Amino acid sequence: MLLSYDVFMALVVFAFVTSITPGPNNLMLLASGVNFGFRRTIPHMLGIGIGFLSLLLGVGYGLGAVLETAPALYVGLKFAGGAYMLYLAYKIATSTSVGRVDDESAQPMSFMQAWLFQWVNPKAWVMAVTAMASYTVHDAYSLSVLLIGVVFAVINVPSVSSWAAFGSLLRQWLEDPVRLKWFNLTMAALLVVSLWPMLK
Repeated sequence: MLLSYDVFMALVVFAFVTSITPGPNNLMLLASGVNFGFRRTIPHMLGIGIGFLSLLLGVGYGLGAVLETAPALYVGLKFAGGAYMLYLAYKIATSTSVGRVDDESAQPMSFMQAWLFQWVNPKAWVMAVTAMASYTVHDAYSLSVLLIGVVFAVINVPSVSSWAAFGSLLRQWLEDPVRLKWFNLTMAALLVVSLWPMLK
């Protein structure tokens, strides 16, 4: 076996815990589930899954080493990610009504936007670098990178989807404009707070 049973199970637990716990992706999916419903949030969910997989493989196959030799690039990515997260927090905070299927003026995050966001998402970078540093096998490095990618691909999308599903369940309760306003303000504030680890 490429990884021992204990190491493989540790990888599975790591993938699950980091995928299911609050972070920028899950907070935005919760807000999107409330404002647009589960079905309209599916491209956002898939964009997160495919985008994180591409980041994970990129880090595993050398991008992490490039960033270590060019710290200014890493700092630039952190600031770009922070600025974009502030913009997304603003969009969430100013959303004033639960989006309807026929309301084309309000749009959830697209597949491509969610994919690209992974490349400036601080939590995604920490997850990718930690996974590659902790679970790759020196003697079978390429295969272990692929295995880590497969494990995350299987676990990540269902985990993040649960946040959108929960948001969708809250839609009816949050159709009250006052409740929705406070929910969106809270989600926006939590998204801004999630920037804190990036500033350390």
